Amino acid sequence: MAAIRLEPGLVVDGFTLVERLHRGGMAALWHVTREGDSTSMLMKVPRLGDGSDPAGIVGFEVEQMIMPKLSGVHVPKFIASGDFSEQPYIVMEQLPGDSLRARLADAPLPPEEVAKIGAEVATALHDLHRQHVIHLDLKPSNVMFRPDGTAVLIDYGLARHDQLPDLLEEEFRLPMGTGPYISPEQVLHIRNDPRSDLFALGVLLYHLATGERPLGNPSGVRGLKRRLWRDPIPPRAINPKVPPWLQEVILHCLEVNPDARYGTAAQVAFDLHAPEQVQLTARADKMQRDGLGTVLKRWMRAVGREELPRQSAAVQLARAPIVMMALDVANGSEALAETLRTVTRRLLETQTGARLACVTVQRTNRIAMDDVVDKQGRNIHVQHLVKLKHWARPLELPADRITYHVLEAPDPAAAIVEFARFNAVDHIVIGSRGSSVLRRYLGSVSSQVVAQADCTVTVVKNPGTES
Repeated sequence: MAAIRLEPGLVVDGFTLVERLHRGGMAALWHVTREGDSTSMLMKVPRLGDGSDPAGIVGFEVEQMIMPKLSGVHVPKFIASGDFSEQPYIVMEQLPGDSLRARLADAPLPPEEVAKIGAEVATALHDLHRQHVIHLDLKPSNVMFRPDGTAVLIDYGLARHDQLPDLLEEEFRLPMGTGPYISPEQVLHIRNDPRSDLFALGVLLYHLATGERPLGNPSGVRGLKRRLWRDPIPPRAINPKVPPWLQEVILHCLEVNPDARYGTAAQVAFDLHAPEQVQLTARADKMQRDGLGTVLKRWMRAVGREELPRQSAAVQLARAPIVMMALDVANGSEALAETLRTVTRRLLETQTGARLACVTVQRTNRIAMDDVVDKQGRNIHVQHLVKLKHWARPLELPADRITYHVLEAPDPAAAIVEFARFNAVDHIVIGSRGSSVLRRYLGSVSSQVVAQADCTVTVVKNPGTES
């Protein structure tokens, strides 16, 4: 292939190069146009001249394989690509604005803003993992935002697709990634665990909350290996304004052992959306690094961890779903509540990493004023919350696996579906009080949830009612 000199005005497969926006060690980015197409487009062209990195070329091949398989608002829209036999390139949607890297200059950010950014990025990661892709190079410069605030993940040159060959793993033996964000398992050449992206998310949150990187910026393998046994300084020891719940989330993401981290990115987003429900552990109160004894034990374990169990994004997501149990605490029968409890218990026993969200809907009026207290003067919202916790007590779940939510809405079905979509719920368990002519005509809450939800729904009938 003869080298083509790229310059403004050159036409490549119908795309006109307008302006070079960036030139890096691996690739150059050009703003391009196409006749009859008003889409704002970006062309990525790999560096192929003297001094080009072979890993960069292979990474470009990886990106060419993965990007056409991605869809949704959390990734840039793929438009076209060119083969290495002529001129290799990828044309994609050009996103407006700067990357998240621009916000690092303002760090530390207020906790509420850190949580908002983190929840958006975690939601984008979960969507990516659902598409069988692990990013493996999550960092601020690879996070952008649409005008409505939706996070978009870019640059898939180091990514791993469960269902495609992993060219980087096949051809290279050094850890791949960006030093501060590489997970402990990536140091050990493990590229197929989606929890590696959660570690990188923890690094990102730590930096936004404190203005510092939790593990420095190591450039060599020796420095990277320290994260196999050395934990970071707790965020609150650097920035006292970091609340305990935010430190809990950050350090939960940064656990050395991936089994001790969150199970999925959706679980991280769930906590960041509802800080008041974050279950605080010893992580929240830490003000110093772990002691020498703990570090030494990790070091001894790390010596024998050159190989770790292999898995995939799909397997890990299946192990740690978010389950939602919807119960009408105001009108449901005790028999139905008990049946719901039995079904939920069985479901959780088969999925030990699952997170349970117990939900009830306090119906409100569309126009008239709503009663805040009952006839005895008790707060209705609080009463519903107490009943939810009473229902869940026999399940004997650890506090970090269960949350309680009283939704206030005029349409219970719509509220349940919206909650499930917003929190990436994988499975809804909902009770049905039985059938009647009126309910069949109007449509029950459970049937509306079945029709509208994007996830699996299990409808539990009231014992003794007709089908």
